[in-house]
Amino acid sequence: MNPVFPLLALRAFTEVGRHGSIKHAAEALGVTSGAVSQQIRLLEERVGLPLFVRSRQRMGLTEAGARVHPGLVMAFDQIANALHTLEAARARPSLTISTQPSFAASWLVPRLGRFTRRYPEIEVRVEASSALVDLQRERVDIALRHGLGQYPGLQAQALMAPVLLPVASPGLLASMGPVHTPADCLAYPLLQDADRADWALWLAAHGEADDPRAERGTAFEDDYLLIRAAVAGQGLALVPREYAHEEITAGRLVQVLDKPWPARFAYYLVTLPQAMQRPEVQAFADWISEEARSAGG
Repeated sequence: MNPVFPLLALRAFTEVGRHGSIKHAAEALGVTSGAVSQQIRLLEERVGLPLFVRSRQRMGLTEAGARVHPGLVMAFDQIANALHTLEAARARPSLTISTQPSFAASWLVPRLGRFTRRYPEIEVRVEASSALVDLQRERVDIALRHGLGQYPGLQAQALMAPVLLPVASPGLLASMGPVHTPADCLAYPLLQDADRADWALWLAAHGEADDPRAERGTAFEDDYLLIRAAVAGQGLALVPREYAHEEITAGRLVQVLDKPWPARFAYYLVTLPQAMQRPEVQAFADWISEEARSAGG
């Protein structure tokens, strides 16, 4: 057997199997589709077996390819992690944190200065995106996720369970009248979360179940946009207390009823299992836990 290890060909095979496409694999590797095709052909010639079933829509793994693909994916991910560890060892301590734009703008960023003052030697980079990052593949040290805490293969640390408040702009209340009961909210335009579920659950918790008006109104993917729409007087919104605090203090929003309600999801700090061995990751985890406790989380 040829003693030369076909690393490039195995890498190409791994990415085509991962993406099911030569084009997408080439984009991930930063090379041309022709270069990927050539490496796949060389590998198949070397092992004497077809590794893909080719169709117009997708490159599917053959039985032989499927047997070895998971192990190669794991191996290349381990190589990438090892290289990242070596690069981090010679660099200034740094953290890349991924979170939702609304959490970053309304909660994390206003507090982050306290972390940098405590640890001025740690460089912090915040990536605010609604996309769910893959901690195994992307250069993200910590993800602050909003969910149920079920993240297989990752370490999750609970931070806070938000409480939702019904809020509106003073101008909207002045034009449509005060809100005295949960049922009064149904006379207002409602601003919805992406799933159109929060208002229905909040109203049901306060004795107003199964009213179809609870699901009408404009829906927003991000809480920050939901708050901006409420400030603009477009309707009543159910928003996390932590996010609404500044707007209520400034008089741009009013809490219309004293009926807070726990949201279905909580916020979690999520990392790879081995990440806490890095002092900067542990320092951030300790700091944000303190902040969450002081905020009433």
